[in-house]
Amino acid sequence: MASVATEVARRATLAGIGLRSGSRNLFAPFALAGSAATRHASPQTRLFSSTTDEHVVLKENTNQVVGLAEYARAFLQEGHAAPSDAVLKRTNLFFTDALLCGTSALALRTNAPTVLREEAKGYPLSAAQGGVPLLGDDATAHPEKVIAANCASTREWDSNGTNFGYNPKLGHTAGEFGHPDFFPVAVASAQLANKDGQYALLSMLLLEEIRCRLGEVFSLKSYKIDHVVHGAIASAIVYGTALGATVEQIESAVGMTVAHYVPFRAIRAGKQLSDSKGSSSAISTEAAILSVRRAMNGFRGPKDIFRNPEAIFRLFEGPGQMLSTAGQQDLNLEDKDEAPFYLSLGMKGDDFAIMGEHFKLGLYEHQSAGAIQGLLNLLEQNPSLMQDNAEGQKIQDIAITAYEPAFGIIGDPAKKNPTTRQSADHSMAYIISTLLRKALQGGKSGWKELMLSPYDYSEQALYDPVTRSLMQKINFVHGGQEYDEKYPDGIPTSIAVTTEDGATNDSGLIMYPAGHARNTTHDLEDILDHKFDMLSSIAFSEDGKADALARLTNLGDKSAQEVQDIFKFKIDYKDDFVDA
Repeated sequence: MASVATEVARRATLAGIGLRSGSRNLFAPFALAGSAATRHASPQTRLFSSTTDEHVVLKENTNQVVGLAEYARAFLQEGHAAPSDAVLKRTNLFFTDALLCGTSALALRTNAPTVLREEAKGYPLSAAQGGVPLLGDDATAHPEKVIAANCASTREWDSNGTNFGYNPKLGHTAGEFGHPDFFPVAVASAQLANKDGQYALLSMLLLEEIRCRLGEVFSLKSYKIDHVVHGAIASAIVYGTALGATVEQIESAVGMTVAHYVPFRAIRAGKQLSDSKGSSSAISTEAAILSVRRAMNGFRGPKDIFRNPEAIFRLFEGPGQMLSTAGQQDLNLEDKDEAPFYLSLGMKGDDFAIMGEHFKLGLYEHQSAGAIQGLLNLLEQNPSLMQDNAEGQKIQDIAITAYEPAFGIIGDPAKKNPTTRQSADHSMAYIISTLLRKALQGGKSGWKELMLSPYDYSEQALYDPVTRSLMQKINFVHGGQEYDEKYPDGIPTSIAVTTEDGATNDSGLIMYPAGHARNTTHDLEDILDHKFDMLSSIAFSEDGKADALARLTNLGDKSAQEVQDIFKFKIDYKDDFVDA
């Protein structure tokens, strides 16, 4: 990649917000002061710590935010990214999955996406002035508001993919999970920069690469910080790059995002969860996009945030560590100006983090996927469990053994009485009981046959008497070190169903359920096709389904105009869903 390094000097002279021909006047309402461009000229720094043909490495003793900004520019603007076709195909699958989740959530009038959508409409801005479109709506508005609304929609069902922060090849196994909630950032940035579908697809891949690689090296959850911080950082970098922000402006935006807007896992704690759970990524990303806007208008945020001694990273880890958590050993008091980690990022080939992300094959918290697979296996192997047992009366006990963090996240005893959808989809007891009820009453097993849909989390479904009865028969047990050490490589779970005659049917240990990146026993695309059909049938009319899928698939072949129009499908709003 010597050709990349030779262009550093040229790029270092770039300033302001100038974009290539065809771009919109992005900041007309917020004119950039003449002196700001000079203040934010890119610093004369080395591009990367080191490079190979396929990877970029950002070492601990470098300004990694600057490195990420330069990496993003090389990836998106300079044409050095060369991911394999398999990587791009998987990226498009995750995008389609997320957008069908989002449009179906809107169609069923879920609360948070509707509230944030109406809020965005209160900040109208024409496309010519730099406004971007809402999902399935003619309205355009300020980008940060639209991105927040669109991201909230994609995340509302908690049914898009998951990463587990696990890269043993490099010893990067921090295990911070997260989700591809941020594709609307990539779409909006491509629309604003008047780019085509290939650019949008690469932007999505880049955003996921940064977000997931951060999750491999720093566990936010260990310090009760919400995982969306990594996505907000990645959003600021990708969005700023597309809009022509200088390296220093992107550094300021990331610094502001981390220093001013850190959400804690109070969002996901408590007996009954709220809209904040589903919209955490949206709200954090809104702040990140606003930070980019401010940085491009001249605001200077904290520099070198990964090495800042009082930012969240070095506060808890690395040289000069100030705080520790319960059970942690001695503080790291080394006197070094270093980040707690190094980053290795993909540029070419197959080795991108998205290849290790997992699909959710229905609506459920992903930590429950092992138990779902175990139950489906049991039902297939023991069909007698479904005979003359419509109310589960023949079942005496259901024992589920799992690992931390699954036990802590979805095994709280209070989750046996979920009263909101947001709590139900984070309740192992509810998820397994609902799946089992459907099997007992329908006499079928299999991912497609029993796939959990939004209607399985309606108010009526939450209080189904058979589901409630089955929940009380579930005992959720922490498997201890034997299970914990197998995560996040897999989703180590076992489930045993004991019937009234004393017979026990045991699934054995499940590691890689269907949807998991290392599962090789299921036809992923076949199951995804079923999921896509289920969600698109909710979101669109029969005629509208084909149009929407045509817009969302084969993204790399789309023209710039087709990217502008990508969300111009008609959502078929329903009135038959009562949310809880």
